[in-house]
Amino acid sequence: MKKLDRHLILAFVGPFFTVLLVVTFALSLQFLWRYIDELVGKGLGLGVILEFLGWGACTLLPLSMPLASMLASIMTLGGLGEHNELLAMKAAGISLQRILLPVIIVSALISIGAFFVSNNLVPLSYNKIYTLREDIARTKEEIKIPSGTFYDGIDGYVLRIDSVDDDGMMHNLIVYDHTSINGGNTKVTLADSGSIRITPDKKNLIFNLYDGCSYEETNAMNYRDTTLQLSRAKFNRQNLIIPLENYGFSRSGEDRYGDEVMSKGLKTLLHDRDSLQLVYDTLITAQHRRFLYSSGLTFASQFDSVRVTQKHISGKIDIEVLFEKDSLELRKSAVRSAVGRSTSTDEILETFGREGERYVIPTRRIDIESFRKFTLSLACLLFFFVGAPLGAIIRKGGLGTPVIISIFFFIVYYIIDTIGKRLANKGAITPFEGTIVSTLILLPIGIFLMRKSTQDSGLFNVDTYRDWFKFMARKIVKFYHRTLNRFSGKGAKIRIVYMGTPEFAVAPLDALMHSEFEVVGVVTVADKPSGRGMQVNESAVKKYAVENNIPVLQPVSLKDPEFLAQLASFKANLFVVVAFRMLPKDVWSMPALGTFNLHASLLPQYRGAAPINWAIINGEKFTGVTTFMIDEQIDTGKIIYQEACSIEEYDDAGSLHDKLMKMGSALVLKTVDAIENRSVKLQEQVMPFNRAPRVAPKLTRETGRIDWSAGARVVNLLIRGLSPYPVAYSTLVAGEKVLNVKIFEAYAVNSNDYSLPEGTIRTDGKSFLEVRCGSGALRILSLQIAGKKRMDVAAFLAGFRDIENYRFV
Repeated sequence: MKKLDRHLILAFVGPFFTVLLVVTFALSLQFLWRYIDELVGKGLGLGVILEFLGWGACTLLPLSMPLASMLASIMTLGGLGEHNELLAMKAAGISLQRILLPVIIVSALISIGAFFVSNNLVPLSYNKIYTLREDIARTKEEIKIPSGTFYDGIDGYVLRIDSVDDDGMMHNLIVYDHTSINGGNTKVTLADSGSIRITPDKKNLIFNLYDGCSYEETNAMNYRDTTLQLSRAKFNRQNLIIPLENYGFSRSGEDRYGDEVMSKGLKTLLHDRDSLQLVYDTLITAQHRRFLYSSGLTFASQFDSVRVTQKHISGKIDIEVLFEKDSLELRKSAVRSAVGRSTSTDEILETFGREGERYVIPTRRIDIESFRKFTLSLACLLFFFVGAPLGAIIRKGGLGTPVIISIFFFIVYYIIDTIGKRLANKGAITPFEGTIVSTLILLPIGIFLMRKSTQDSGLFNVDTYRDWFKFMARKIVKFYHRTLNRFSGKGAKIRIVYMGTPEFAVAPLDALMHSEFEVVGVVTVADKPSGRGMQVNESAVKKYAVENNIPVLQPVSLKDPEFLAQLASFKANLFVVVAFRMLPKDVWSMPALGTFNLHASLLPQYRGAAPINWAIINGEKFTGVTTFMIDEQIDTGKIIYQEACSIEEYDDAGSLHDKLMKMGSALVLKTVDAIENRSVKLQEQVMPFNRAPRVAPKLTRETGRIDWSAGARVVNLLIRGLSPYPVAYSTLVAGEKVLNVKIFEAYAVNSNDYSLPEGTIRTDGKSFLEVRCGSGALRILSLQIAGKKRMDVAAFLAGFRDIENYRFV
């Protein structure tokens, strides 16, 4: 077993058994509250009560085990996600399915154990608890004689006392002895005071009476002697012994509830069902025979369905033909006779139904209990597959959020399961449907959650729903403004001309095309030959526009009157510019709603043509995207919206380009929305503390040349800022041999060896290539020699054996 698997198993098993005990204890309290009236006041020992609760807890395992399985899985996966352990496993290339594999195996073993619990332990528990409950019910309550009332809690006696001292001494006692067969109040004892105690075996009650008198009357009158004899005896002290029955708890010798459905295992249930089915089949055969001969049919063959089917008898019988030669009275008599026979037949069928219920209802209960032996196991496994992906999605361990979610799903499951069982007991649905319905409802939920968890879904991310509500709010506001504009004659839809060239500009255009806005035209650069073959290449924006049937303009000059006329013919009221040329005022002032530009930096920082590259080269920790209204200068217009983006240590120009492109697409839609809704609030471009903003000039070939006298971190930033295009480069020199090398990927390492000159190479010839810099060293991971393809350092070293003879300059 791998360490990771062992770690996951231990992380799951511990919470499972802990939660199982806690949940079982909590449910046991509800069980105790349910039967508390049967336990109190009977002088039961602690052992009896604990035994009763113990067997009751065992009967609750079918409820607590699925809940414990789900709660433990949520806590385990949620804890791993909360402490970024799950993220680390995924980063190491381990899929969620592989992470869950050992826990799934443990859950499957728990499900198998749950079957044996349901089939063996639970029936035994019901048998024990039914027997124990009867023994407790047979035990009478403790004797507590109230003051001022007649107490008949002792068989054969009625007592009354006026008061009781703190030490238990009773005053003014009256004891009526009704044990005589003659009945009536023929034997009465009065005492000034007295006390009461029960023998240790709880079989006798002893009254110690003081200063009293006993009266006894004989009611044996006959026709010769009608006199009554009264005897009276005074006493200073008298001990009255009253025998007690069932005042002490006594355990039955054997379990007497093994015949109950809940007290049987699967094997016994199936045997009982076969027996009931055999008896029921015999009853149906007998009822069929009785029906044929008691329903008015003269011959049994008159109800032979087989013959009717074989003869293909069909059609209708004209009843009037039967009475053609009969009088009206004979017809009425025949109808009355037919109605009587029909009523009699209906009563016979009702009787048959009641006879069948004696076997149908027990059979139905047996089927339900048989299926429930398996549904407990399925529930444990199903709840795991609901809880595990939930934990991976919410990324919260402990007993907070997991408990709330677990209880919610458990309540849904329990309600559905209870409804299904009741419907099955009533015969509204089959026993199989009644027991499996809760599983079938939760199964698609488990599949859905598992799919979402493998996709790292933000299903329980609050920001997701906040964004959705914001989106709906924008929709409502937009609908309001469009309705208002429609009635005011300003039109209901924005018409956009989009201007852009490179790949960065394609994503915002695609977002606009899939929105509610109308893109009526695209302006991009003219096609021009490039490359070694001087082939004519189209811009990325033009390719997208042609594929989506958008009209395209490709002016050589933006001041060309013919171009301006074509641009005006689009009748656009908004221009959107992304990575395009500087526009003359005749162009950007044309639309009624103005022209805004998307820039890949947080203006006023990095105005210019290459903001993404320069942000990384300069070692910035943050950058972002900005939309602003265009004016006469380059990138100086008033800001509409900005959104920041962190630059990670592993980001290069390519990855940052993709992040900003996605972020910029959303910002363009947000900006168009705001312009349409007239909710734009423009802000001047201001640098804090009046510092001069950094610029992002166009990249040249000289920009990409590596200066090895600089620090390793500076060189690494240059490589990252120019990868994957246009790529930082250097020259390998060995005597008269000179090779141009592009470096795509590297990282800086510490080095205290300053004896070697900058550009010196250190390598093991197999896996690493290190270059000495002005401070530190640069370890190269990916590079390209002129005329070759890009390769990792291992492949490069495999084909370049004498690399140590070279140095970078």
